[in-house]
Amino acid sequence: MDPLSDVITVMRTGRPRSARFAWHAPWARWFGPVPGAVGLQVVVRGGCWLIPTGADPVSLATGDVVFLPHGRGHVLADSPTTPVRLTACEPGVPPPSPSPSTEPPTTVTLCGAYELRPTRSVHPMLLALPEIVHLPAGTGQHPHLRAAVDLLGAELEHPTPGTDAAIPALLDTLLLYVLRAWIHRQPPDAPTGWAAALTDPAVGAALHAIHSETAHPWTVAGLAARSGLSRAPFARRFTALVGQPPLAYLTWWRMTTAARLLRDTSAPLSRIAAQVGYSSEFAFSAAFKRSHGTPPGRYRSSASS
Repeated sequence: MDPLSDVITVMRTGRPRSARFAWHAPWARWFGPVPGAVGLQVVVRGGCWLIPTGADPVSLATGDVVFLPHGRGHVLADSPTTPVRLTACEPGVPPPSPSPSTEPPTTVTLCGAYELRPTRSVHPMLLALPEIVHLPAGTGQHPHLRAAVDLLGAELEHPTPGTDAAIPALLDTLLLYVLRAWIHRQPPDAPTGWAAALTDPAVGAALHAIHSETAHPWTVAGLAARSGLSRAPFARRFTALVGQPPLAYLTWWRMTTAARLLRDTSAPLSRIAAQVGYSSEFAFSAAFKRSHGTPPGRYRSSASS
């Protein structure tokens, strides 16, 4: 898999949650902080304000998408001056009862949330994102993101057989398009960061090699050859963009992959060791304990309890 696909694959645990909300003015509702989670808000119809904790309000229009990668609390409201109802809204629970009205709702929103793996397994790309990623609709912008929003909205508004399977897949797709849009929105001359790393031909090639051939006995020289650079310039460039040296990132990714296999499969330790590039179960167990603070067998037992 490529690095961006792997961000989606390893980032969450359990099923994502989502809900559709229809609002009648005046309205203002609190969405509480969710430690260890990321959130999405989408304006399907009308407009509203996003009021982050400790930051200035952000005006949202129809089609706008907001990604909150660090699970911070926030308010959605028809106006920054509307009093806030402190009963928190949460995806996956019934929406609040609308105010008595024969009029259609002034605003319709979708929200979604992902619970994340423990911090050590969260991809550094997510940790480096700003508090709020606001993607305005804009004519002709992000057509694939718009299509994913429309499909998700249709499933939430009119559930049919298969909706329970469709919604998690659509939320994954929506998150992928959000991350793509954020990457493409970064300045082409940005000196560092994951957007620069993924779009840099040399570093991008090395990251793809690590993610697609995790078990390969990579060395800095081998990754440099894959990137088309000599060893020293490659190591400097990779470290500057990714934020850690090539072999440190390789080890982190191997241990993250191993943790996922321990949680989600019943494969024996010897097979997992081979899948993440270790020739012996002993060497793998020692590396895993250094990374996660517990032996792989105990980690698997605690994850399944």
